[in-house]
Amino acid sequence: MAIRVYNSLTRRKEEFVPLHGKRVTMFVCGLTPQDQTHMGHAKTYVAFDVVARFLRHKGYRVFYLQNVTDIEDRIIEKMQSTGRDWKDIVSQYFGEYLDVMDRLHCNSVNVYAFATDYIDEILEQIQGLIQRGHAYVTDDGSVYFDTTTYSDWGKLSGQKIEALRPGARVIVYERKWHPADFALWKAQKPGEPAWDSPWGKGRPGWHIEDTAISIRHFGSQYDLHGSATEHLFPHHEAEIAQAESYTGVVPFVRYW
Repeated sequence: MAIRVYNSLTRRKEEFVPLHGKRVTMFVCGLTPQDQTHMGHAKTYVAFDVVARFLRHKGYRVFYLQNVTDIEDRIIEKMQSTGRDWKDIVSQYFGEYLDVMDRLHCNSVNVYAFATDYIDEILEQIQGLIQRGHAYVTDDGSVYFDTTTYSDWGKLSGQKIEALRPGARVIVYERKWHPADFALWKAQKPGEPAWDSPWGKGRPGWHIEDTAISIRHFGSQYDLHGSATEHLFPHHEAEIAQAESYTGVVPFVRYW
């Protein structure tokens, strides 16, 4: 009997047909290690551990990739409030997370990919988006994705650009061309960790790491993307927009 899954992208149940026979590529949005692991983490990652186990039970060879957001606003805030190094904070909370996952017998992940290990891939994608006219550099050295250049914005969540109002579910920032535009690269502020880029020192935005990591491992298209439902908008919309604008391959992910 064929496996049928509910696809959030098409809003219907579909037969599950991987891109490459019995090989399944699966990416799940991972942890931002800035505080203690909680029940929400357990719910999400137990669920996708079961998905990976079930597919393997059915004879599929699953490559389960999970990112780790090891640089982000909340990590920087904790660094500044505690005086601790950001790497020390990440090491502590990611270690605690792995311990919790072990006690829950969630052992299906093949690779935990740390965002800061993919700076080269992130910069390459941002440069590609600028060259293709989908991103712009602001006067402080930040880079934003221009959501008006992507005609399918909102196809996953149903949220359209025209419905956005300044201050409603999006951060108003005077350097943005449009309130829905999102950061690909954030210029360094005093005391923040930073990496070199063609636009000056800074760090990746939240959304770009997922596409940089998944395209590095899976290529321009893969089978399954999982996460918690609160990531549908804007996080997953941003992933789709930047990936499809960068590669030209549609859909970026077959089953959401």
